[in-house]
Amino acid sequence: MAVHVDSALAPMAPGELLHIGRGSLSVVIAPSAGGRVAQIRYAGAEWLVGHDDGHPEMIAWGSYPMLPWAGRIRHGRFGFDGQRFALPLNLGAHAIHGVGFAAPWQVDAHGTHEAALSLALPEDARWPFGGMARQRFHVSEHALRMELAVTAGAHGMPVTLGWHPWFLKPDRLVFTPARAYPRDDEGIACLPLVDPPLPPWDDCFVNAQPVELHRAGQALRLTSNCDHWVVYDEPAHATCVEPQTGPPDAVNLGLAHYLAPGETLSAWFQLDWL
Repeated sequence: MAVHVDSALAPMAPGELLHIGRGSLSVVIAPSAGGRVAQIRYAGAEWLVGHDDGHPEMIAWGSYPMLPWAGRIRHGRFGFDGQRFALPLNLGAHAIHGVGFAAPWQVDAHGTHEAALSLALPEDARWPFGGMARQRFHVSEHALRMELAVTAGAHGMPVTLGWHPWFLKPDRLVFTPARAYPRDDEGIACLPLVDPPLPPWDDCFVNAQPVELHRAGQALRLTSNCDHWVVYDEPAHATCVEPQTGPPDAVNLGLAHYLAPGETLSAWFQLDWL
């Protein structure tokens, strides 16, 4: 009998690294490891779970882009433009976090303070629509700004994008969302919206306020033009605070963005040390 192995749990090495920085802030980018940020250091303190911190699975370290969907697509199945699609399942019974975090990205530009990466999205069973994804990273003395964009190719397609940072466990999280998506018996976001539950969380929230993390005597403010945030603070070693353009399973909830051929969806995520 064949044994199913969740590909999202396969180890992923960082590969060749890019370094950008300014003043007290340094950022390490791993293009071949899903175009992710491998580590962020500010004034000597590390902020991300690293590959060598005992969690080498591709889903579990650094800060990686989620695209062309974010979170889980239920059973990997969805309808679009009158057709039904079935994506490969990479975590349990579901398809999770898109294709970008598991693919090598091309380096388009790299300077002292910024870098740009790109990825041609597959047009096969992993993602039948093709398209192009781009990332930009820019540092100032006290801030990291990250930008994501997905452009449809010859085919229209549904898109949800976002970031999945694994922050080392903060001493304090300041988060005041307006509403939350309840989770069903499969642990997937559903409707209608409800009041935010008490922590610990593995939930998606509607939020327009800055989020703050406090650790190592530092304060980090997170802002984004995304209005959906997933917070996963159940692990003892880390807390994930994930801005997204829509909730998990957005395509089945009717909340994905729908791009015509050639159209682009973009978003930004900024980290400011206070």
